[in-house]
Amino acid sequence: MSRYFTHLISPTQLSALLSTEQTKRKLIILDASIPPVGTKVKPSKSWPTDVIENAQRFDLERNFSDLNCSLAHTFPSEKQFIEQARLLGINADSQIVVYDDQGIFSCARAWWMFKSMGHKNVAVLDGGLPLWLSMQLNTFTANDITLPTLGNFTTHYDSSAFCDRHHVLENLTQGNKKIIDARSMARFSGQECEPRAGVRAGHMPEAINLHYAQLLNNGCFLPVDELKALFMSRVTANDAMIMTCGSGVTACILLLAAQLCGFTDLTVYDGSWSEWGIRKELPVITSL
Repeated sequence: MSRYFTHLISPTQLSALLSTEQTKRKLIILDASIPPVGTKVKPSKSWPTDVIENAQRFDLERNFSDLNCSLAHTFPSEKQFIEQARLLGINADSQIVVYDDQGIFSCARAWWMFKSMGHKNVAVLDGGLPLWLSMQLNTFTANDITLPTLGNFTTHYDSSAFCDRHHVLENLTQGNKKIIDARSMARFSGQECEPRAGVRAGHMPEAINLHYAQLLNNGCFLPVDELKALFMSRVTANDAMIMTCGSGVTACILLLAAQLCGFTDLTVYDGSWSEWGIRKELPVITSL
């Protein structure tokens, strides 16, 4: 494959890769959709009846989460990740493309997980399945997909890609990194109850709100200059950032957008608000 994609890939570009056997051989396509959260409604077109050619199911809820943790979407062990990635037929030199059935939602989480494991050639399908369908590109059912042979995926884990509550709490006192919260303003300000039982409403002291939906238009990322304007109205060019959200999923949308803008010192708080909001010893405020 002469060109690898590391951030975004368009439906046209992905369709071109699928059109030739040479590029298709190294291509791994993953559907990383998750069930609707909160008030979201399940899309009418989704796995297993609407599947991009050769796509495998990236099960963020089970296979790629730590099921021993009570928190949703917690990062699994390196051993578990390797085993599950190999079962999907992923090799060390694979070009991975991840998508979801909402456009841009959970696919960014899968993208960042692979990045944290040292796999560079992984990209998000901009617009996801909805744009693919609107362009009338080929879809299949899950029954049409041939199970892959075992891959040789390996990792070089970057422990700075995700952080825990202790790192975030320490940062609140030292102020070395800006904390960017991807939840809606209503949830951030405490005007709207959290969708998870027992989780307090509000936000961390000094956190900055940037709702992930502001970065998107019809399920696609805004142009880079518009993304930069949104970030630069909240941070400076040299700022390091901790991205957070409800459960560590949409925080990865912020991180992907920040990388597109050229920011480099970035991490995701894995527990996010589902952890922070339930632990009474951690500070929560509702004033803006």
